[in-house]
Amino acid sequence: MQFLINFVLSNLNYWWVFVFMAVESSFIPFPSEVVVPPAAFLAMTPDSTLNILLVVLVATAGADLGALINYWLARWLGRPLVYRFADSRFGHICLIDRAKVEHAEAYFRDHGAASTFFGRLIPAVRQLISIPAGLSGMPMGKFLLYTTLGAGIWNSVLALLGWFIFKSFPVSSTREVADLAAKYSHEIGYVILGLAVFVVAFLIYKARK
Repeated sequence: MQFLINFVLSNLNYWWVFVFMAVESSFIPFPSEVVVPPAAFLAMTPDSTLNILLVVLVATAGADLGALINYWLARWLGRPLVYRFADSRFGHICLIDRAKVEHAEAYFRDHGAASTFFGRLIPAVRQLISIPAGLSGMPMGKFLLYTTLGAGIWNSVLALLGWFIFKSFPVSSTREVADLAAKYSHEIGYVILGLAVFVVAFLIYKARK
């Protein structure tokens, strides 16, 4: 992992931004703070070949690709395995049965848009939110729309973080940018998580009312 991180930080261009954001968005754990903030930081430097807006767009396209990989793996391979487990004796011991799985899929179909959108903004969730979308058979167009919106907002936040570091800190290397971005992105993630919980609670309250 450290080798890959060093490689990314030493070879930031649009291609590697796309590739490693696809990796980050799939089932392979890789920190987006190592990709977008340093790339945005470089885009602010004189004579840079990068543009901060294009960094966001390319990163979002990569995130979409990684999310689609999870989505289709879950849709093609995951659902039969999940139902086989739910029908098994061990599944019943774990208090999982076919009816509960069907209920979970129905819930995601009803609330999948909000789950997909907010899930892309929450650390440790954005890489996994594609799986229930695929399991539930969420329409790919709808899934891709809300994935793109959520990933686009998150990548914009990371790019602004790279811009902020460029303007506010006397750093001279992408490694320093990545370290600062990791520190501040966690705090931003907690704020976004709090906002997401508030919005979801409000929507549930409105629905019940």
